[in-house]
Amino acid sequence: QVQLVESGGGLVQAGGSLRLSCAASVGSFSINTMGWFRQAPGKEREFVAAIHWSGRRDYYADSVKGRFTISRDNGKNTVNLQMNSLKPEDTAVYYCARTKERLTDVYRSRITDYDTWGQGTQVTVSS
Repeated sequence: QVQLVESGGGLVQAGGSLRLSCAASVGSFSINTMGWFRQAPGKEREFVAAIHWSGRRDYYADSVKGRFTISRDNGKNTVNLQMNSLKPEDTAVYYCARTKERLTDVYRSRITDYDTWGQGTQVTVSS
């Protein structure tokens, strides 16, 4: 069973940047689309970005398009989320997740598309 561990969260001022990482401490996700989600206090978990298992295609929520970039290194079993021009409304716990199915397309934005989740990392953006 794959275990995912996120890192890189923290406190940053509005307009700043953070880079989140997700690593597989056990197992591999090299043939799964991987996603990032976030959950703010009192809100539902929402999709942020996904990357195809090949690394050649990505997909973003409108709210982060142009500011966030997802990438992966299958050799290292890592997925990253580079977050630029951060806004206070980006404040949330960020989770990486692995799709249930292997070799799927990149357009996986539903929570139910994913079956393995990390523990989350807190991102706080101050105004």
